[in-house]
Amino acid sequence: MSDPTTPSAGDRKKIMFYDTSDRQSKLRIRCNFDSISQSQFFRMMITGYIENDELIYNFMKKCKERYHIQGENKRDKIDRIRKSSNQNIKKFSLGEKEIEDIFDIIETESGI
Repeated sequence: MSDPTTPSAGDRKKIMFYDTSDRQSKLRIRCNFDSISQSQFFRMMITGYIENDELIYNFMKKCKERYHIQGENKRDKIDRIRKSSNQNIKKFSLGEKEIEDIFDIIETESGI
């Protein structure tokens, strides 16, 4: 069975980084326990990060605080922007489907 998270050969880019052999072993064990490959794990986490998943966002926020990756002012600013964005999405009912519909209407009316 093919992996549905794998991009096509033409769209693939290799992502590589370094970590300790101990952490890599622990990752392999956890992935094996969850019946996923390391590649699937990273693609799922990247998707959550890109799509601004609430759980991933909160985890990243805690990590930034713990490892002093950003200053408190920068983290607060990001929180304010995120809250404002979420309020606008709710205020104007702009879910993914609605945004897609808007672009479909523009495409239809402009003849693009």
